[in-house]
Amino acid sequence: MKHTVYLITVLLAFSACKDAPRTQNGKLNIVTTTTMITDLVKNIGRDSVNVQGLMGSGVDPHLYKASEGDVSKLTGADVVFYSGLHLEGKLVDVFEKMGRNSNTIALAEVLDKKGLIGSEYFASSYDPHIWFNIEYWKQITNYLTEELGKMDPDHASFYEKNAAEYLKKLDALEDEVRQIISTLPEEKRILVTAHDAFNYFGKEYGFEVVGLQGLSTATEAGVQDVQNLAQLIIDKRIKSIFVESSVPKRTIEALQQAVKAKGHDVAIGGTLYSDALGNAGTVEGTYIGMFRYNVKTIIGALK
Repeated sequence: MKHTVYLITVLLAFSACKDAPRTQNGKLNIVTTTTMITDLVKNIGRDSVNVQGLMGSGVDPHLYKASEGDVSKLTGADVVFYSGLHLEGKLVDVFEKMGRNSNTIALAEVLDKKGLIGSEYFASSYDPHIWFNIEYWKQITNYLTEELGKMDPDHASFYEKNAAEYLKKLDALEDEVRQIISTLPEEKRILVTAHDAFNYFGKEYGFEVVGLQGLSTATEAGVQDVQNLAQLIIDKRIKSIFVESSVPKRTIEALQQAVKAKGHDVAIGGTLYSDALGNAGTVEGTYIGMFRYNVKTIIGALK
């Protein structure tokens, strides 16, 4: 509690005197939260912006707390882009306080809430894992591009050009994903993971999605949850279940053992990237690479 109060006090003191964007070498200083947003900003801003991401590969945004070392990044930014919908639950107080005097933009706010999946696990009342709907990611791309153009009109056309190129890549990704998924019979489209990060994916591509921990990794799966899901796996003859890169694998391993204890077998089909991308510099370290990898992993294991 004292730590949070300290951060908010410093942020408010700094932002109160912040009346104009400070740039380094003429570039906007941008801070992002999740790896997905960091990747998006880099695709649109390229070498015309300075980007610092708070979270790295494998970091769970549900549980992330700003450290004192993050304060300089946040207060030194011309703009902070975050996902919103209470995904970054531990940072909400900090962002709300900053928002009074600073540019803090929740990108998911551009989405029509009528299309979002309701969730009792989050203060926003919505499932925040919106990046698993490529159409939503396109809307967020356009929104981010518009905001960058407003803050840096001299480079607005550059951002728009980059966005147009990126949107074409997202169109191609959408076509590829649908083609790959079409090879899996509908009755086999049951996705069991560590937590419910894939509901937008399931809604868009016709998968029944079951997460052991619910939507937020802040909740813990109980013994009865494990036993109930184990029985579902047996009843529906599910071939594979999946761990996630940002969630400890022990819960899925416990589920696998529970199935085995009932006289059946289920394989761990691989590790999926849910709340964070892969390592920087790898294919899975990009949004497009992550999405493609997840789909191929899921389809390959469930076939």
